[in-house]
Amino acid sequence: MTAATTDDPVLGAVRAHTGSENASAFLALNSGNSTFTAPGLDGVIVYRRTGRHAVQFGGPFAAPDAYDPLLESFRRYVKEEELSLVGVQLQRADAERYARHGFTVNQIGASWAVTLADFTLRGTRFMQLRNKISRAHRNGLEIKEVVAEGWLREVATIDEAWLGGKDGAGQLEFLVGQVGGAVQPLRRLFAGTIDGAPVAYISYSPVYGERAGWMHDLSRRIPSGSPGLMEAINAHAIEVFRSEGVKWLHFGFTPFTGLDPSHELDGHSPAFQWLMHALWAEGAALYPAQTQLSYKQKWAPDALIPEYVAFDGPNASLASFAHIFRACKAF
Repeated sequence: MTAATTDDPVLGAVRAHTGSENASAFLALNSGNSTFTAPGLDGVIVYRRTGRHAVQFGGPFAAPDAYDPLLESFRRYVKEEELSLVGVQLQRADAERYARHGFTVNQIGASWAVTLADFTLRGTRFMQLRNKISRAHRNGLEIKEVVAEGWLREVATIDEAWLGGKDGAGQLEFLVGQVGGAVQPLRRLFAGTIDGAPVAYISYSPVYGERAGWMHDLSRRIPSGSPGLMEAINAHAIEVFRSEGVKWLHFGFTPFTGLDPSHELDGHSPAFQWLMHALWAEGAALYPAQTQLSYKQKWAPDALIPEYVAFDGPNASLASFAHIFRACKAF
């Protein structure tokens, strides 16, 4: 860990003020994000500007007495800039406060997590998973934790192959992690090779708060690689984490998943609620939510954490919703 990372004011705010359920908070440190602070208020707001929109990541990372005034100060700033404000990946406590401030708040998806203390891949429900892992190892997969700075060429090789199989799609940003940058020493990178050639990697980001642990974040594989690469690397990482006494492995946010009427707040938009269910069923072209959830469910997660989107005003704006994906460079 370097002095540059420990002194980062956003990192300090995330560590000090992350809510107990915000497993993705470390993504606030991604390069390309903008930050908003206000004099005398202990906290920071993280966002990206896309066109005439400000897309906020999570709620304010702020001390309890600074949360509401910081949010209102940011709202004023956004209006002065003649922007529309939308917040994404709000946790339940954030969602309730935003609703009290007059935002229209809806569930947009969920995060998933596994407790590691008693985790095991034994038993019939993990039979297919064990078979995929065994197949990867039979095909020569070797796994090790690596220092990212010494493995950047290999990461680039895997990324190029992975993106080449995505019909020209670019690298997603904002709501997914990255490899590199000033805070890279705080992440962990597990890599797989076959016959010495790089074939896959998974980057894990730290998670703070009551469910502290690691988040299975950015993952890439070469399209022509052996089945079971990601499963084998994650299983290896789990055993490392368990040996270190880590309590939680988080699988991060997936839009359109975990939707349930019981998660919605009073004053939510029924039309937007319908849209989320429609995108779960038919929205693979926008985001492969079903494929993502299928991978996460292989590990039998025992925590489903609803996440929310907040539109500043009495209506859910489809334009603002689209700008979330623009901020992610999904299109």
